[in-house]
Amino acid sequence: MANEMQANTTWTFMAECKVPKEVEAMLVPGERAEYAFKTVRDVAVFTNRRLIVRDAQGITGKKVEQYSLPWSAVNMWSSENAGHLDFDSEIELWTRAGHVKISLKRGADVRKIDNLIAAYVLG
Repeated sequence: MANEMQANTTWTFMAECKVPKEVEAMLVPGERAEYAFKTVRDVAVFTNRRLIVRDAQGITGKKVEQYSLPWSAVNMWSSENAGHLDFDSEIELWTRAGHVKISLKRGADVRKIDNLIAAYVLG
């Protein structure tokens, strides 16, 4: 059982940022960006329909891999923080595609993200 609970994918979200034009151009009619984070190499954007994670690769960062996780694929999620003394928080998503772990650095509003996920998965 322990192996089943380990994350297949892990992302680290550093700080809130502006939604890049490249991501805005990816949005479909009726989709809107809600919350964006700087990641280690690029950006992650929470929309009303999915989570988009762009991952610049290589030394120059010119090659970009994009992940798109629709909220309809999320079966369960959890959020964790230890209160005001905790520098990091975590969100975990269990999906039809596997298990995703998101580490949130200090300053990220884990409750805001948790509420967004709840609204879109349950709504």
